[in-house]
Amino acid sequence: MSGQVTPEMVAEHGLNDEEYERILAALGRAPNYTELGIYSVMWSEHCSYKSSKVHLKTLPTEAPWVICGPGENAGVIDIGDGQAAIFKMESHNHPSYIEPYQGAATGVGGILRDVFTMGARPVANLNALRFGDPDHPKTRHLVSGVVAGIGGYGNCVGVPTVGGETEFDHSYNGNILVNAMTVGIAETDKIFYSAAAGIGNPVVYVGSKTGRDGIHGATMASAEFSEDSEEKRPTVQVGDPFTEKLLIEACLELMASDAIVAIQDMGAAGLTSSSVEMASKGGVGFELDLDKVPQREAGMAPYEIMLSESQERMLIVLKPDRQDLAQGIFEKWGLDFAVIGRITDTGRLRILCGGEVEADIPIASLVDDTPEYERPWVAGPAAPLLAVDDVPASNDLGAALLKLLGGPNLSSRRWIWEQYDHMVMADTLGSGRPGGDAAVVRVHGTNKGLAMCTDCTPRYVEADPEEGGKQAVAETWRNLTACGAKPLAITDCLNFGNPERPEIMGQFALAVRGIGEACRALEYPVVSGNVSFYNETNGKAIKPTPTIGGLGLIADLAHRASPAFGAKGDAILLIGKTKGHLGASRFLKEILGRTDGAPPPVDLVAERRNGDFVRSLIETGRLTCCHDLSDGGLLVALSEMVLAGRIGAEIDAPNDLALHAWAFGEDQARYLLALQPDDAEAVLSEAEKASVPAQRIGTVGGTSLKIKWLFEVGLEDLEAAHGGWFDRYMSRLDK
Repeated sequence: MSGQVTPEMVAEHGLNDEEYERILAALGRAPNYTELGIYSVMWSEHCSYKSSKVHLKTLPTEAPWVICGPGENAGVIDIGDGQAAIFKMESHNHPSYIEPYQGAATGVGGILRDVFTMGARPVANLNALRFGDPDHPKTRHLVSGVVAGIGGYGNCVGVPTVGGETEFDHSYNGNILVNAMTVGIAETDKIFYSAAAGIGNPVVYVGSKTGRDGIHGATMASAEFSEDSEEKRPTVQVGDPFTEKLLIEACLELMASDAIVAIQDMGAAGLTSSSVEMASKGGVGFELDLDKVPQREAGMAPYEIMLSESQERMLIVLKPDRQDLAQGIFEKWGLDFAVIGRITDTGRLRILCGGEVEADIPIASLVDDTPEYERPWVAGPAAPLLAVDDVPASNDLGAALLKLLGGPNLSSRRWIWEQYDHMVMADTLGSGRPGGDAAVVRVHGTNKGLAMCTDCTPRYVEADPEEGGKQAVAETWRNLTACGAKPLAITDCLNFGNPERPEIMGQFALAVRGIGEACRALEYPVVSGNVSFYNETNGKAIKPTPTIGGLGLIADLAHRASPAFGAKGDAILLIGKTKGHLGASRFLKEILGRTDGAPPPVDLVAERRNGDFVRSLIETGRLTCCHDLSDGGLLVALSEMVLAGRIGAEIDAPNDLALHAWAFGEDQARYLLALQPDDAEAVLSEAEKASVPAQRIGTVGGTSLKIKWLFEVGLEDLEAAHGGWFDRYMSRLDK
């Protein structure tokens, strides 16, 4: 293991010739095998962001309520009353394709650790899933394994899974996406960071023992797939949610004392990244003795110990006089506790094993001197704007609606969320089940709530990356607003193909530009996130998928809204301008089999104006029924409100717009409201004064969705179409 490094070894570790020359210059000599492994993971795309940093630096990350932005384990925002929300989203895409159950499960475990390592008790999980074509031979197996992994880990660890999204598209046939998000709550004066301090202070390893699972996980996540992807199965970690639960409780108990100087979870690149990041942020050195690392397998080499990504492990710097206290806590919870090193003033990572020095590296070279590429990029050809006349009208709007509602992408996700415990901890609100615009979780012991959601429309991003990036942010902002929350901040998980291809880098650069534009216009900063490149197989990339996780605050839970229609006779109002935009729409793809056209333009001024107006109605208690419009347009949104409330609606069709464009156009910045008729008139008057487009389009009541003079679909038919696809699809899993 400590022998001479060959050019073949360098290439196998994902390092190019120029990067290897930088390593030689940093060390003043050739690295040994262990040192090569350490550089390879720390300089991997997954850990170093070497292709994305130049663009990520342009994103807005500050606001008066932001306590901690990007750079720590998770983002932190102030939610008042001495409390903070801590949240982040991460990807576990490659592992989940290779081994769907453990890949998804350990994705959940890893994001939980990112949150509780900062002192927060996790209160909610979400996930954003992208699978291949339903007819692809692997898709059912992958759906089954991923959903079981998410449920198996989240349910056992006792944190509710409250929301997310699931989409099917052929571009994910060879590379699915599993993005996991966790939200936690902490006291603002009990937030923990990762910067090590105190020369001589002990470096302590806690949690599970180290094994050989997950070695080179970070490197695998920084390369595209090929025919040999199945051979990468050993790089997938194995999770134990019961140990994670013990680790959460032990860490939170220790955090209630004054023992911790710094704390970091062992995520990607394991002991290497945790020790290097802690030392780098504190401007100190680390000396580690690998003989003292708890190990579950015999004969592990230093290379393996440093690069293992075994789960449920943490690294802590303790105050020296608190070591016995900490050891007692972790032993009480049945977890390993070992002092494996100390802080030095050398600025170096020094690794000992068997009394010999196995690595001696300047820490700055691993973090501050990582490669940073401004990769060449090109913008793809602009998708043409489709006029309404360019899209043939549907002969039967009712049949088209049922086909959309009953298809793989707009049908009920009940089959998925019934496998998740979404009520554990007893603070999940609303219907108590996923399916609304945003999930709402009570801040325990208070009358305020956190609203949260994930969103992205990859077909928009593919057609116009900048507009697609703006739309992903704006849709989370609308979803939070629609339930009455004030949107505060986002986390992101930016999933793209190979950044070494200029067209892929163009998608990324423009999407980030759009995200930044939207965040600035909406005062909605980015506080944490993740970039996942190389999501492609044999040179065929996924659709660009910059998933956005939004978080908002409901100051008074007595004033919130749901998408369910309520009382018979309520007036239905449409907020926002409808032009009938069908480019890149769900109707165009699912009904007409076309994918052309520019996506709907995002007017950020209108988004802000319309959303602030709607939220003001909810916050003042005047509105309790609200739903934003997105995938599928007006009729899909109306159907969802009918189904949620189990009561019908009668809608007036327009006479100034093509009916299929009115029914299924995906114009942005729109909401549907339901109010008592007298209140509706007052709201329409106020909307006019605020320059917010608004019109009454119908009335709640009956047992069907009736579009006057056009068609009528009974509630039972809507339910049958919407509720049946997933059960039928997954029932064929073993056939």
